[in-house]
Amino acid sequence: MSVPSPVAAAPSAAAGRVDTVYRPGGALDVRATLRPLQRGSGDPAFQVVGADTWLALRTPTGAASVLVRRAGADAVAVSAWGDGAGWAVEHAPDLLGRGDDWSDLDVRAHPFLAEARHRQPGLRLLRTNTVVAMLVPAVMEQKVTSRQAWRAWRYLLRRFGEPAPGPAPGGMFVQPTAEQWARIPSWEWHRAGIEPGRSATVMRAMRVAPALERTLGLGRGGAVVAERLQSVPGIGRWTAAETAQRAHGDPDSPSVGDYHVPALVGWALAGAPVDDDGMLELLEPWRGHRERVVRLIGGSGFRKPAFGPRMTIQDHRFH
Repeated sequence: MSVPSPVAAAPSAAAGRVDTVYRPGGALDVRATLRPLQRGSGDPAFQVVGADTWLALRTPTGAASVLVRRAGADAVAVSAWGDGAGWAVEHAPDLLGRGDDWSDLDVRAHPFLAEARHRQPGLRLLRTNTVVAMLVPAVMEQKVTSRQAWRAWRYLLRRFGEPAPGPAPGGMFVQPTAEQWARIPSWEWHRAGIEPGRSATVMRAMRVAPALERTLGLGRGGAVVAERLQSVPGIGRWTAAETAQRAHGDPDSPSVGDYHVPALVGWALAGAPVDDDGMLELLEPWRGHRERVVRLIGGSGFRKPAFGPRMTIQDHRFH
């Protein structure tokens, strides 16, 4: 396995801009790797413009706009603006999958997965190194459709977020800080379609935000990280997994409790839908890599049969 080259960051002549070139030392599919950060096609914090991917990030040192683009066959150029630009560039390799080691994942015995892996050699698991920023949208997505959650995300970012700094495309916003999330009044959560249960979970999490961020020091997820995240009432196994997948780069945290994932895994690996227990049983041969396997399935283009009941959409804004 080739070793990624060191990152060399340098300030640009453009005010507040920091640039770097990351050489991953192997195949890297930038779009597929960053896709888990996108919350719907209208996400104010994620925008694709041609071959460029723009991110509006909340970092420990402030807001940052980040531009990611290919710089040749074996390099990725990253530019950032704002108070958080230096931090964003320093951690850009983690964002692009540095440290995500697939070398021990052996899927040769399963033809579907072997083909999926062959077709996605550049897929990596990202690590944002920001827990609260990944946790809040995960809480919004609890027990509702993606469409409902993404609508709430758009409303709250545009209402309480910070305009993305630098030359980011118009309409991009950086999400609030933990302190700012905690100050959003109850009626604004209600207008966003977030009922008191989920907004109260966010409030509880914001009160212990520094402790949640310290879980990054425990590595790339795992049982201890999941336990620490779930110590906040209202954060269960699904929310902890969705957070650790993105913040920590956890390779073994499939989203137990998801409305769609178990059926997708079941149809892809066994030709029939399964529940959470069935999904875990199917993924057991690849323990340690179970989220990698789920990502392979999701990125393969496979779709489960479109039949069966749809989730009932509940709109809490007018209750």
